[in-house]
Parts: sequence; C-alpha cells; structure tokens
Amino acid sequence: MSNAALAELDVNSIKAIFLSADDLKVAASILYNAYFDDPLFIDIFQAEKEGYENRLRSAIREELNAFWVAKQPMIGLFDGTRLLAVACLTSPDVAFGAGRYWHWRLKMLLTAGLFGTRQMIEKEERVRSKMPAEHFHMLSFIAVHPDHQHHGLGHLLMGAIDSVLHEDPKSEGVGVYVTLPKCLSFFADGHYEFVEDLAVGHIIGQIMFRRKESQ
Repeated sequence: MSNAALAELDVNSIKAIFLSADDLKVAASILYNAYFDDPLFIDIFQAEKEGYENRLRSAIREELNAFWVAKQPMIGLFDGTRLLAVACLTSPDVAFGAGRYWHWRLKMLLTAGLFGTRQMIEKEERVRSKMPAEHFHMLSFIAVHPDHQHHGLGHLLMGAIDSVLHEDPKSEGVGVYVTLPKCLSFFADGHYEFVEDLAVGHIIGQIMFRRKESQ
C-alpha cells in the first residue's frame, strides 16, 4: 500500500465493534498473516512438513467459527466497512474452554490433524492453569492488518479489550501467552505483567496478565 493510501487512514474515525459473521473471512486472513511466523504455531502445525499453510488457515478458521458459535467476544477495528485489526477473547465461562465443542474437535482433527489438535488443547489448558486469577478473560488472538501496522491500532484494540472486561463483572482481568519476543514490549506497555515462562512443545513463551482496573 502506498504512503498516500496510508495517509488516508484517520485514526479518529476508527470504530471498535464486535465482528459479524460476514467479517470472519477477512478476520481469518488478518490472523493468518499475523501468526504465520509465530514459533508456537510453527511448532504445533509442523511447518517443516508439506501443507503447513493449509493446516494453519484451517485451524484459524475453525477457531473463529467456534468463537462465533459460543458467542465469545471478537472485536474488530473498522475504518468504515474496512476491517483493520482483530482481537479474540474467551470470557470467564468454563463452558467454553480448551476442549471447545465436539464438532470443533472433529473439524480440527480433519483439518489440523491429531497432533495439532492435541497441542492446541494442551496449550490452552496449561496457560489457563497458570493465570493468577480465578475468573478472567483470555486473549487468544490479536492482530493488525499488515498495511496498517505502526499506526497505534494495537493500542486502540487494548482500549476495546478494557471495555469488554469492564462490561463483565465476573472478570478479574485478561491473560495472554506471548510467544513472539517482539510482542513482549507491546503487552508491557499495555500494563500486562509477566507471570512466568511456560514451555509448550519445543517453544518457551511468557504468560502475562493484566488485572482489571477499578472504575
């Protein structure tokens, strides 16, 4: 995208709203580009083997579909009708956890394979067990369209996530498992505190948590 096109993006006109079913395809594309080089997904979906791109695309698509069916909060930043950034959360509801639903497991087995599905479930269970709270949101995905990075959209998403937390009286905060070192400073700037390192498969990531501030 040209510099002129980027200049047309008015941050003040951007709105944070929940995604609709029609937005899921574009959201999946944004997430795919963001997580393609993530060490955890490279390990789980075995990037060294043929078909990594298809396995990753399928896994992200099934995750978004499961979020939609379970009515979990998926936030988009929009410039008009154009989706620029996405954040996907799981709410403090044990009914929607690492196991998801039986149809999610079946579709994941068919698309991502047995190893990838097991690793995805194990990752979430272990990360959740380390959070310093009982009732909390989990930030499963966060991404900005590659054409619109470094314009403060990530911080706008942080603000939208805070709004979701404050609308849920049960939530004590939000946790995230960070596997890209370049993202650590982003979350630290957003007042996420380091909890501990956690190894999942061959990857060591950092568990971080942000407590909900009193209004």
